[in-house]
Amino acid sequence: QVQLVESGGGLVQAGGSLTVSCAASGRFDRIVAMGWYRQVPGKQRDLVAEINAGGGTKYGDSVQGRYTIFRDNAKNTVTLRMTGLMPEDTAVYYCNAYIYVGTRWDIYWGQGTQVTVSS
Repeated sequence: QVQLVESGGGLVQAGGSLTVSCAASGRFDRIVAMGWYRQVPGKQRDLVAEINAGGGTKYGDSVQGRYTIFRDNAKNTVTLRMTGLMPEDTAVYYCNAYIYVGTRWDIYWGQGTQVTVSS
């Protein structure tokens, strides 16, 4: 089985910064992409940022210019650096990954980590 384990998260003041990380572990052959989504109660889960194995990145419109995603392929980790945080960034942040096991790929999710931004 594959597990994604997030670390970081917490409470920060508006304008502050926070970094969350995610590590993939278990039995798999290749990670195609890793990223972060976020969700607030009663709302859909939305893309925050993702990065593929070649380093290409994609950001949600609401975080572009404020968040930076990077990864360490050798360690199977992805990190999200969040700056200029605003109260509307408050959400549960979920790590996700597209992972191949043999020739089959699946989408995996972490359990989520809470990010709260106070005004």
